Amino acid sequence: MFKSVFTKYITAFMLIIIISFAMLVSIIVSIVNAYSLNAKEDLVFRASHAATEFFESELNENGFIMNFDSYVREHEDDYTSMFAALSDYAEDVMLIVANNNGDIILATGGGASEYLHKNITKSVMDEINSGDEITRKSDLDIFDTPHIVCATPVMQSDDSVVGTVFACASAVTLTELLEVMIKTIVMSSLWVILAALIAIYFISEKIIGPLKAMSVAAKSFAAGKFDTRVPVKGRDEVAELATAFNNMATDLENFENMRRGFLANVSHDLRTPMTTIAGFIDGIIDGAIPPEKHEYYLNIIATEVKRLSRLVGTLLDISRIQSGDREFNKSAFDVCEMARQIVISFEQKIDKKRLDVEFDCDRDSMLAYADRDAIYQILYNICDNAVKFSREGGKYLVSVHERDKKLIISIYNEGQGIPKEDLPFVFDRFYKSDKSRGLDKTGVGLGLYIAKAIIDAHEEEIFVESEYEKYCRFTFTLQVTHSASARASEDSDILQ
Repeated sequence: MFKSVFTKYITAFMLIIIISFAMLVSIIVSIVNAYSLNAKEDLVFRASHAATEFFESELNENGFIMNFDSYVREHEDDYTSMFAALSDYAEDVMLIVANNNGDIILATGGGASEYLHKNITKSVMDEINSGDEITRKSDLDIFDTPHIVCATPVMQSDDSVVGTVFACASAVTLTELLEVMIKTIVMSSLWVILAALIAIYFISEKIIGPLKAMSVAAKSFAAGKFDTRVPVKGRDEVAELATAFNNMATDLENFENMRRGFLANVSHDLRTPMTTIAGFIDGIIDGAIPPEKHEYYLNIIATEVKRLSRLVGTLLDISRIQSGDREFNKSAFDVCEMARQIVISFEQKIDKKRLDVEFDCDRDSMLAYADRDAIYQILYNICDNAVKFSREGGKYLVSVHERDKKLIISIYNEGQGIPKEDLPFVFDRFYKSDKSRGLDKTGVGLGLYIAKAIIDAHEEEIFVESEYEKYCRFTFTLQVTHSASARASEDSDILQ
């Protein structure tokens, strides 16, 4: 059977409260019962011994008594007055005097008169006559309810037993006290449980409410709706979880928008060259294109095929990076020479835009230790973007500097730049700064993502600085080495 978090929480909390109060009641009842019982036993004990001492002092003054019954009846008024005074001191204690046969000859205290002329069992009297003191006897047949009893033998000067004084107190009053106490604790417990239920309800609602909202939002995400957000209240852990959930939702929404843009771009980039290729091939086959034009259009077809190949290669590269299958083979190479060759390869594009090109290196040759092909891919892609988004006649700067055993490679261009709100997403998958495709008609937004993945694999850094419609600068770091042989020697030492 399904149980909500709220039900489980309430059940567990109520069980803890109930068990705690049950243990509390048990402990309190045990302590109070033991204390009350000991107090009443002490009271009965003192009353019994006081009455017995009075009897024995009287007997010693009057000499040897042959008939205890007659003696008691003869002085009944004196003993009754004395016992009454003693009973006033111990209000709920009855004093009963019996002879050796168990016949009750004197009784005083609350309700004691009804026990006159009754008889106490022979077993009790035999036990008393043996000289043993009996306390807490509750099996006297003269009582219908439990009593605490202290029986003390009355002895003459020759140590003979002539009778017994019983001090008795009802144990029912203790039971009533415990019942009242238990009822009081139970009522208090019920009020505490009610207050706890109310408090738990509001506390649980505060905790579970955001969780329910997250559950609803997660279902919306599953349905493709990423605009749902969870209300954030307070500054506790639940609020932090709600904030993290909303941040995740924002990332998912951005990723979904980039994914849709990527699919649109890839669809366009696949459809355009395929349409061109199919049209020209059909024209050649149908004879619509004359033979003397075949070479020209075949060159166009070859260019479009290479474009498709580059796109497929990029997608395969992404797949290998994500799966961790791409391996990087590090070696020493001249990064300055690599940058020069790449810039020269863009000579026509640079001349067309009349860019002011600058090349700034600390030395003519600066060796980096990294995967040469991977770094070439990064540098080519960034330099290509810099040319593509440069304004006509703008400055174009490639610099390589050494700082703290690191090579700092930077590519700067004046031109469109990147909007401030887009800067955090530049290295995300499918990101394209030129969403209108006015300048970037071939990219699909994967080049910088690949660059970031490669740099991360080298445990280096890559970052971007830009001011929209003014400039843009991409910078990344590489491990520096001063010679290929030194690097080889260093690797050999490590292996040994």
